[in-house]
Amino acid sequence: MMRSLYTSCSGMRAQQLNVDTLAHNMSNVNTVGFKKQRLEFQDLLYQTIRRPSAGEDINEPVGLLVGLGVKPVAISTMFSQGNMQHTENPLDVAIVGQAFFKIEVPGYEDPLYTKNGSFKIDAEGNLVTADGYRVIGVDSLEEGAYDPNIDQQGIVTYMVPGEEEPEEAGQIELAQFINPDGLNKLGHNLYQETLASGEVIDWEPDEDPTVSLESGYLEMSNVQIVEEMVGLITAQRAYEINSKVVQASDEMLQTAANLRR
Repeated sequence: MMRSLYTSCSGMRAQQLNVDTLAHNMSNVNTVGFKKQRLEFQDLLYQTIRRPSAGEDINEPVGLLVGLGVKPVAISTMFSQGNMQHTENPLDVAIVGQAFFKIEVPGYEDPLYTKNGSFKIDAEGNLVTADGYRVIGVDSLEEGAYDPNIDQQGIVTYMVPGEEEPEEAGQIELAQFINPDGLNKLGHNLYQETLASGEVIDWEPDEDPTVSLESGYLEMSNVQIVEEMVGLITAQRAYEINSKVVQASDEMLQTAANLRR
Protein backbone atom coordinates (compact mmCIF):
# COMPACT_ATOMS: atom_id res chain seq x y z
CA MET A 1 0.00 0.00 0.00
CA MET A 2 1.22 3.52 -0.77
CA ARG A 3 3.00 5.32 2.06
CA SER A 4 1.26 8.57 1.15
CA LEU A 5 -2.11 7.23 2.36
CA TYR A 6 -0.83 6.74 5.92
CA THR A 7 1.32 9.89 5.79
CA SER A 8 -1.57 12.12 4.78
CA CYS A 9 -3.79 10.36 7.33
CA SER A 10 -1.36 11.35 10.09
CA GLY A 11 -1.48 14.92 8.81
CA MET A 12 -5.28 15.00 8.90
CA ARG A 13 -5.39 13.62 12.45
CA ALA A 14 -2.78 16.16 13.60
CA GLN A 15 -4.68 19.07 12.07
CA GLN A 16 -7.91 17.85 13.63
CA LEU A 17 -6.25 18.11 17.06
CA ASN A 18 -4.88 21.51 16.06
CA VAL A 19 -8.39 22.75 15.29
CA ASP A 20 -9.60 21.34 18.63
CA THR A 21 -6.91 23.37 20.42
CA LEU A 22 -7.77 26.54 18.51
CA ALA A 23 -11.46 26.05 19.26
CA HIS A 24 -10.67 25.72 22.97
CA ASN A 25 -8.71 28.98 22.86
CA MET A 26 -11.46 30.89 21.07
CA SER A 27 -14.19 29.53 23.33
CA ASN A 28 -12.31 30.95 26.36
CA VAL A 29 -11.61 34.39 24.90
CA ASN A 30 -13.64 35.99 27.73
CA THR A 31 -12.50 33.67 30.53
CA VAL A 32 -10.70 35.60 33.28
CA GLY A 33 -7.08 34.50 33.65
CA PHE A 34 -7.23 31.98 30.79
CA LYS A 35 -3.93 31.24 29.05
CA LYS A 36 -3.98 30.19 25.41
CA GLN A 37 -2.54 26.89 24.25
CA ARG A 38 -0.47 25.94 21.22
CA LEU A 39 -0.10 22.54 19.60
CA GLU A 40 3.42 21.47 18.65
CA PHE A 41 4.25 18.95 15.92
CA GLN A 42 7.09 16.56 15.20
CA ASP A 43 7.92 14.55 12.11
CA LEU A 44 7.66 10.77 12.34
CA LEU A 45 10.28 8.12 11.59
CA TYR A 46 11.97 7.94 8.20
CA GLN A 47 12.19 4.83 6.09
CA THR A 48 15.73 4.43 4.78
CA ILE A 49 15.86 3.19 1.20
CA ARG A 50 19.51 4.07 0.61
CA ARG A 51 21.95 5.39 3.18
CA PRO A 52 24.49 8.09 2.30
CA SER A 53 27.99 6.67 2.04
CA ALA A 54 31.50 7.86 1.42
CA GLY A 55 34.47 5.66 0.54
CA GLU A 56 37.19 4.97 -1.97
CA ASP A 57 34.88 3.29 -4.50
CA ILE A 58 31.50 4.94 -3.75
CA ASN A 59 30.74 8.50 -2.79
CA GLU A 60 27.05 9.19 -2.25
CA PRO A 61 26.76 12.22 0.05
CA VAL A 62 22.96 12.18 0.00
CA GLY A 63 20.84 9.17 0.84
CA LEU A 64 17.24 8.25 0.12
CA LEU A 65 15.02 8.59 3.19
CA VAL A 66 11.23 8.82 3.00
CA GLY A 67 9.32 10.55 5.80
CA LEU A 68 6.25 8.84 7.24
CA GLY A 69 4.20 11.79 8.42
CA VAL A 70 3.64 13.96 11.48
CA LYS A 71 2.50 13.59 15.07
CA PRO A 72 1.45 16.03 17.82
CA VAL A 73 3.96 15.99 20.67
CA ALA A 74 2.84 18.70 23.08
CA ILE A 75 0.21 21.32 23.83
CA SER A 76 2.09 24.23 25.37
CA THR A 77 0.45 26.92 27.48
CA MET A 78 1.42 30.52 26.81
CA PHE A 79 1.65 32.34 30.16
CA SER A 80 2.07 35.82 28.69
CA GLN A 81 0.27 38.66 30.43
CA GLY A 82 -3.37 39.14 29.46
CA ASN A 83 -5.09 42.49 29.06
CA MET A 84 -6.11 44.32 32.24
CA GLN A 85 -9.79 45.19 32.57
CA HIS A 86 -10.83 47.88 35.03
CA THR A 87 -13.85 46.77 37.08
CA GLU A 88 -13.95 49.25 40.01
CA ASN A 89 -14.62 46.24 42.27
CA PRO A 90 -12.09 46.26 45.15
CA LEU A 91 -12.31 42.47 45.44
CA ASP A 92 -11.20 41.97 41.82
CA VAL A 93 -7.43 41.45 41.80
CA ALA A 94 -5.06 41.05 38.87
CA ILE A 95 -1.54 39.64 39.12
CA VAL A 96 1.07 41.69 37.29
CA GLY A 97 3.88 39.24 36.58
CA GLN A 98 4.32 35.48 36.69
CA ALA A 99 2.54 34.13 39.76
CA PHE A 100 -0.63 32.31 40.86
CA PHE A 101 -3.15 32.70 43.66
CA LYS A 102 -3.18 29.88 46.22
CA ILE A 103 -6.60 28.33 46.65
CA GLU A 104 -7.85 25.87 49.28
CA VAL A 105 -10.08 23.28 47.58
CA PRO A 106 -11.89 20.50 49.50
CA GLY A 107 -10.63 17.04 48.57
CA TYR A 108 -7.04 18.18 47.90
CA GLU A 109 -4.37 18.05 50.58
CA ASP A 110 -2.17 20.64 48.85
CA PRO A 111 -3.29 24.04 47.59
CA LEU A 112 -4.43 24.51 44.01
CA TYR A 113 -3.55 27.56 41.96
CA THR A 114 -5.41 29.99 39.73
CA LYS A 115 -4.96 33.17 37.69
CA ASN A 116 -8.58 34.20 38.18
CA GLY A 117 -8.70 37.02 40.75
CA SER A 118 -12.45 37.60 40.71
CA PHE A 119 -12.98 37.12 44.45
CA LYS A 120 -16.06 37.36 46.66
CA ILE A 121 -16.91 37.51 50.38
CA ASP A 122 -18.97 34.53 51.57
CA ALA A 123 -21.48 34.37 54.43
CA GLU A 124 -18.71 33.63 56.94
CA GLY A 125 -16.59 36.58 55.89
CA ASN A 126 -14.02 34.52 53.94
CA LEU A 127 -12.39 35.73 50.75
CA VAL A 128 -13.34 33.06 48.19
CA THR A 129 -13.45 32.36 44.46
CA ALA A 130 -16.67 32.25 42.46
CA ASP A 131 -16.84 28.51 43.25
CA GLY A 132 -16.58 29.19 46.99
CA TYR A 133 -12.95 28.05 47.38
CA ARG A 134 -11.09 29.94 50.07
CA VAL A 135 -8.13 32.17 49.21
CA ILE A 136 -5.12 31.14 51.29
CA GLY A 137 -3.50 33.76 53.52
CA VAL A 138 -6.59 35.82 54.38
CA ASP A 139 -8.54 35.44 57.64
CA SER A 140 -12.29 35.87 57.95
CA LEU A 141 -13.54 39.43 58.01
CA GLU A 142 -15.37 40.58 61.15
CA GLU A 143 -19.15 40.94 61.18
CA GLY A 144 -20.21 44.27 59.75
CA ALA A 145 -16.97 44.75 57.83
CA TYR A 146 -17.10 47.17 54.93
CA ASP A 147 -14.87 48.99 52.44
CA PRO A 148 -12.38 46.11 51.85
CA ASN A 149 -9.10 46.99 50.18
CA ILE A 150 -6.19 44.99 48.74
CA ASP A 151 -2.83 46.69 48.22
CA GLN A 152 -0.07 45.82 45.74
CA GLN A 153 1.54 43.37 48.17
CA GLY A 154 -1.72 41.51 48.72
CA ILE A 155 -2.47 42.83 52.22
CA VAL A 156 -6.22 42.83 52.83
CA THR A 157 -7.71 45.54 55.03
CA TYR A 158 -11.27 46.55 55.88
CA MET A 159 -13.22 48.93 58.06
CA VAL A 160 -15.51 48.02 60.96
CA PRO A 161 -18.26 50.20 62.47
CA GLY A 162 -17.04 52.45 65.27
CA GLU A 163 -13.34 52.20 64.31
CA GLU A 164 -11.31 54.87 62.54
CA GLU A 165 -8.35 52.69 61.61
CA PRO A 166 -8.68 49.77 59.17
CA GLU A 167 -8.33 46.20 60.36
CA GLU A 168 -5.92 43.81 58.64
CA ALA A 169 -7.17 40.39 57.53
CA GLY A 170 -3.91 38.95 56.27
CA GLN A 171 -1.95 38.79 53.04
CA ILE A 172 -2.95 36.96 49.86
CA GLU A 173 -0.35 34.26 49.21
CA LEU A 174 1.05 33.91 45.70
CA ALA A 175 2.98 31.00 44.23
CA GLN A 176 5.54 30.74 41.45
CA PHE A 177 6.90 27.76 39.52
CA ILE A 178 10.10 27.25 37.57
CA ASN A 179 8.06 25.52 34.83
CA PRO A 180 4.43 26.66 34.95
CA ASP A 181 3.79 24.86 31.66
CA GLY A 182 4.15 21.61 33.61
CA LEU A 183 1.18 22.33 35.88
CA ASN A 184 -1.78 19.98 35.65
CA LYS A 185 -4.92 21.70 34.32
CA LEU A 186 -8.01 20.70 36.31
CA GLY A 187 -10.58 23.00 34.72
CA HIS A 188 -12.48 25.69 36.64
CA ASN A 189 -9.40 27.93 36.12
CA LEU A 190 -7.43 25.71 38.52
CA TYR A 191 -3.91 24.30 38.23
CA GLN A 192 -2.20 21.59 40.27
CA GLU A 193 1.47 21.20 41.11
CA THR A 194 3.28 18.28 39.43
CA LEU A 195 6.81 16.93 39.29
CA ALA A 196 7.19 18.58 35.88
CA SER A 197 6.26 22.02 37.21
CA GLY A 198 8.79 21.85 40.02
CA GLU A 199 8.12 22.64 43.65
CA VAL A 200 6.10 25.71 44.52
CA ILE A 201 8.05 28.90 45.24
CA ASP A 202 6.34 31.23 47.72
CA TRP A 203 6.29 34.83 46.53
CA GLU A 204 8.07 37.31 48.77
CA PRO A 205 7.06 40.91 47.91
CA ASP A 206 10.26 42.42 49.30
CA GLU A 207 12.49 40.05 47.32
CA ASP A 208 10.62 39.96 43.99
CA PRO A 209 9.45 43.39 42.79
CA THR A 210 8.58 41.98 39.34
CA VAL A 211 5.25 40.72 40.74
CA SER A 212 2.51 42.90 42.19
CA LEU A 213 -1.26 42.96 42.63
CA GLU A 214 -3.70 45.48 41.18
CA SER A 215 -7.01 45.81 43.01
CA GLY A 216 -10.00 46.81 40.91
CA TYR A 217 -8.65 45.05 37.83
CA LEU A 218 -8.97 41.60 36.27
CA GLU A 219 -6.44 39.90 34.03
CA MET A 220 -8.41 38.75 31.02
CA SER A 221 -7.58 35.96 28.60
CA ASN A 222 -4.40 36.39 26.54
CA VAL A 223 -6.11 34.91 23.46
CA GLN A 224 -5.78 37.16 20.41
CA ILE A 225 -8.82 36.28 18.32
CA VAL A 226 -7.25 37.46 15.03
CA GLU A 227 -4.23 35.18 15.54
CA GLU A 228 -6.53 32.26 16.33
CA MET A 229 -8.57 32.90 13.18
CA VAL A 230 -5.41 32.91 11.07
CA GLY A 231 -4.33 29.68 12.73
CA LEU A 232 -7.77 28.19 12.08
CA ILE A 233 -7.58 29.03 8.37
CA THR A 234 -4.07 27.55 8.16
CA ALA A 235 -5.16 24.35 9.92
CA GLN A 236 -8.24 24.03 7.72
CA ARG A 237 -6.19 24.40 4.53
CA ALA A 238 -3.57 21.94 5.79
CA TYR A 239 -6.34 19.42 6.52
CA GLU A 240 -7.77 19.99 3.03
CA ILE A 241 -4.38 19.54 1.37
CA ASN A 242 -3.81 16.25 3.18
CA SER A 243 -7.25 15.05 2.07
CA LYS A 244 -6.28 15.88 -1.51
CA VAL A 245 -3.21 13.66 -1.12
CA VAL A 246 -5.48 10.79 -0.01
CA GLN A 247 -7.64 11.32 -3.10
CA ALA A 248 -4.59 11.47 -5.39
CA SER A 249 -3.16 8.28 -3.86
CA ASP A 250 -6.50 6.54 -4.32
CA GLU A 251 -6.61 7.57 -7.99
CA MET A 252 -3.06 6.28 -8.54
CA LEU A 253 -4.00 2.94 -6.96
CA GLN A 254 -7.09 2.79 -9.17
CA THR A 255 -4.96 3.42 -12.24
CA ALA A 256 -2.57 0.65 -11.23
CA ALA A 257 -5.49 -1.73 -10.64
CA ASN A 258 -6.84 -1.01 -14.13
CA LEU A 259 -3.58 -1.89 -15.91
CA ARG A 260 -4.79 -5.46 -16.51
CA ARG A 261 -7.84 -4.38 -18.48
